[in-house]
Amino acid sequence: MLQRNDDPGHLTRYETSLRRLAGRGRHRSLSQNAGIDFSSNDYLALAGDARIGEALQAAVARGVPIGAGGSRLLRGNDPEHLALEAEAAAFFGSQAALYFGSGFMANYALLACLPHNADLVVLDELIHASCHDGASATRARVSLATHNDANAFEDAIIAWRRDGGTGRPWLVAESLYSMDGDRAPLNDLIAIANRHDGFLVVDEAHATGVFGPDGRGLAAGFEGLDNVIAVHTCGKALGASGALVCLPSVLADYLVNRSRPFIYATAPSPLMASAVREALRVLRDEPERRDRLKRLVTQMTDGLGELGREATGTQIQPIVIGDPTATMQCAEALQARGYDIRGIRPPTVAEGTSRLRISLTLNADEAALADMLSALGEELDRLGL
Repeated sequence: MLQRNDDPGHLTRYETSLRRLAGRGRHRSLSQNAGIDFSSNDYLALAGDARIGEALQAAVARGVPIGAGGSRLLRGNDPEHLALEAEAAAFFGSQAALYFGSGFMANYALLACLPHNADLVVLDELIHASCHDGASATRARVSLATHNDANAFEDAIIAWRRDGGTGRPWLVAESLYSMDGDRAPLNDLIAIANRHDGFLVVDEAHATGVFGPDGRGLAAGFEGLDNVIAVHTCGKALGASGALVCLPSVLADYLVNRSRPFIYATAPSPLMASAVREALRVLRDEPERRDRLKRLVTQMTDGLGELGREATGTQIQPIVIGDPTATMQCAEALQARGYDIRGIRPPTVAEGTSRLRISLTLNADEAALADMLSALGEELDRLGL
């Protein structure tokens, strides 16, 4: 019979690390959702939408399973996966699409697999952590470019060529940045990729569903090119989960054959694939959702102007405070007043840039936004911010 180990010493280093995080004001904990939604990425309020719920009920009725039961290369390749990928490729205008279980895994998988050891991966310094982690697993050389500075991307390529680089460059950017709400210079980046025989990888996580024709994202004009890969996260504006990697057919085939996260992971839920299919149809059928969100963005822009704050003009609005303690105090005060607004601290953002990240969604209407802006102004004044 196994004996219990009553010596707590094997946990000491973890407890010490947690105490250090708390001492720096960085200890995290899980909290239950409460208050009016000004923090989620459910931009079009599809996560609890009745139409998608009805589509799921219909899918269950026709026998679509909850679980896949295996990897895609074994018995987990459900007809719902194939139908979603075909519809997604047609919707976004790419040659092919692959459905992954999460946006994090999609970014990790493609960057760990596709660049070869003679290549160069250039990441925008503020890109999602999943892209940094994927690039850390590649055999290619990796370089960071100053945020949204297209010249920095090209300078990295030129320096790499000067040092003897012989492969292809991979430029990697978010089309809309999750913490700053600003847009990437995509036209400049595709021009650089073309000029240097490279690839452009665009993480459309926060643009899918919100921007572009039918909500196809900010890179919609480039999809279908043989040197462009777009990742469309399904857990934000689409209200579901997973991610669609839209890319040339040969690269999709390569991922199926060489990407370890694709080969060895249990396939995503077929039922969730059904939900994503319906969400794509909502994007096409209900443009009024994007119109309502645009009106909220305009209202936010006007309201922040009255508070003397600069607006991003997108559904993501950071209120940079700087000090992490003051940031969390302001967030907690707003939460106490019924608004779900979260403070973001290092290491998620850079030192000295702690902020409130306010997210506009259709879960809050114009009246709620007006009241929140009033409360925000009062709390910033009260705290001397």
